[in-house]
Formats: sequence, C-alpha cells, structure tokens
Amino acid sequence: MKTPLFLLCACLPLLAWGAPYTPNDGGAVIEQLPRRADATQLALRGLRQQLDAAPQDLALATGLAQRYIALARSETDPRYLGYAQAALAPWWRQAAPPVPVRLLRATILQSTHHFGAALQDLDAVIAQQPQNGQAWLTRATVLTVQGDYAQATAACARLSALSTQLVTVTCLANIASVTGRAASSEHLLDLTLRRSAGAAPELESWAATLLAEMATRRGETTLAEARYKTSLARQPRDSYLLGAYADFLLERQRPQEVVNLLKDQQRIDALLLRYALALQALPGRQAAFQAAKAELAARFNAAMQRGDTVHQREQARFALFLQQDAPAAMHLAQQNWAIQKEVADMRIVLEAALAARNYAAAQPVLAWIAAHGVEDAALRRLVRQLGPQGGQKISTAKKAGVL
Repeated sequence: MKTPLFLLCACLPLLAWGAPYTPNDGGAVIEQLPRRADATQLALRGLRQQLDAAPQDLALATGLAQRYIALARSETDPRYLGYAQAALAPWWRQAAPPVPVRLLRATILQSTHHFGAALQDLDAVIAQQPQNGQAWLTRATVLTVQGDYAQATAACARLSALSTQLVTVTCLANIASVTGRAASSEHLLDLTLRRSAGAAPELESWAATLLAEMATRRGETTLAEARYKTSLARQPRDSYLLGAYADFLLERQRPQEVVNLLKDQQRIDALLLRYALALQALPGRQAAFQAAKAELAARFNAAMQRGDTVHQREQARFALFLQQDAPAAMHLAQQNWAIQKEVADMRIVLEAALAARNYAAAQPVLAWIAAHGVEDAALRRLVRQLGPQGGQKISTAKKAGVL
C-alpha cells in the first residue's frame, strides 16, 4: 500500500529550530496566533476544542498533531511542533505508545535533532509495521544526516514499493550526491522530477532544491540559480530552501539580495544568521547588523542554557564570522560534527580549522571526504587552502578524486 504523500511530506528537510516549548496542558496560552478567518485556522480551532473535551481521543490527537507538523513546515513556524507535542501529551512519555503516536513522536524528535530517540521509535514502528513508508523515509533522513549511508540507502530502497518514484529517487539522490555519485544521481533525479507532473508541491520543492544544491556543489552556478528560483516560485516560505538560496547568494557576494530575501523571515535562527551575515557585508547597515548580531547572541545563549544543541552548526558560523572567535567556532563545529555529517557540517569544521590554524582538527573531516568521495566545490577550495599542513589527508583526498 502506498503511503499518503501528506504523511511523507512531514519528514522533508527543515532548517534547525530550537526545541519547541511544550505547555503543561493543551489549554495554556503561549502566544496568540493571528486569527485569520481561513479554513485551516478555523479547522484547527475546532479540532483543538474537540481535543480539549476528549484529550484521550487517539484519532483526534494524532490527526491534529499531523496538521500541526505540516504547518510547522509550510508556515516555517517552530511553535507548531510544540503544539503537535502538546496534542500527544497523554502518550508522549510512554515507553511504547500506540504506533501513530510513536511515528509522530519520531518525526518531531527528528525535527529537533534528537536523532537517537527518533531512531528508536522508528525501529519500533517498522518492527510492527514493516510496510510503513513514512517510517522508512524518516529513518533514511535521520541516517543520512548522521552519515550512515549504507543503512540510509537500504531505507530509501524500501520506499520503492511503498511510495512514488519521485520520493524514492529523491531519497536515494540525497545520499548519492555526497557519496561520489553526484552526476548520475542528479541526471536521474532531474528526469524523474520532469516526469512527475502533479506531485505534491512539498515533494517537488524537495527534489528541486536538492537539484539546485547538487548543481551548486559542481560549480554550475547558472543552473543552480535557475533551480533555486523555480523552487522558490513553488514554495516561497520553505525555510530550508530560503536558507540554501541565501547561502548561495552570500557565497557569490550578493548580500543585498539576501537582505531582500530574508527581511520578513527572521523568526528562524538560521535565517536570522544569514540575514546578519548579509548586513555585515553592506555599507551603511551597521546599526541593523549590530541589532541582528545581539539578537542572535541572545538566542544562542538561551539555547545553551536549556541544553539545546540543535543550533551548533549555526552557532559555529556565528562565532566564526560574526564574533571572529575561531577557537569557540572550532569547538562548536566539532561538537556538531559528532552529531551531523552533512556537507555544511564538513564545511564549518574546515573553515574553523583554517581560521584557528588548527590543522589537526580538520583531519576527521578530510578523512571523511576522501573515504566517501564527497564532491563539493567549496570543500575543494577549503582543502586546498589547508595546504601542506594537511599532509597525507590531502594526498588521500586526491586519490579519491575530490581534488
């Protein structure tokens, strides 16, 4: 049986958010959301009222949580993850909650980078329901971020009988793009996307954004930008896409375009970081830059006080490029690398190591790049800049074909 795309879309890439605040009860007022008289908000209010009257209603609670998770992505608002968790409160702390709750809990945990706990829930769901496509996709997502490419590929392969071809190919291409098979996987994904007219907008955006990132890594900037703009036309509020395109523009010294892109998108820490980086590069914007920098510092300090490690990659960039504190950036980048193994995680370690002249700290990432055949133009430049201090690591990378 094919898994509904509505469920699959809940696991697509998201920018890092802070851990959502969960109230003690569903009636607690955290912040008043705009009372828009649209069908979605009206339906949510009705469902919340029903759940308040029957908090143990499993079908009602999971249905509401699903809608909140979908809105967390479409509205780029992390508060909805907290609302989803609150809807599941009667079962949230159970060791073995019902499967629908466990799957939703894994999705929320994955979104807040509690990867180990998410995988435990996903493995339990799959043991009970081996044909659950959403569980396999979420598992593949988590394992890819962690750098367990073999198991992630196996999870993607299971989707071929459970979901659409576009979901399966995008899942596999996401792995292949960082394991030495970028060109062939990009070509296949491009063909598959072209043949998948009528796919859910979230899925089209996921595939198109990945294609843009793949072109960026190969240095095909014109093609990459066209793909970013196509994706933005489909999903203009997608936080992951906005962050990826902002990075593309920053890399090409186009800060004013980043300011224009993100001027109304600063609720998300990662987007505020990119906004601040753009302001820093613009003459006459120092007051706005200092305000954004102070806001980021306050947010990161608050995250550290509550033990939230979701932001470590962004905080490392903040320390390195906005505070010019290379040792602090190096420490944060290394902590982040222990959890996440995406290209951006590799890059910040190498950038911090270069700035701190701590070439030994770059060794694990250089070895990873060589071992997996990671193809990325920005990483190539950084490895070269590390120069002869990289010694054998650079020689190994050349043999692997990444230089």
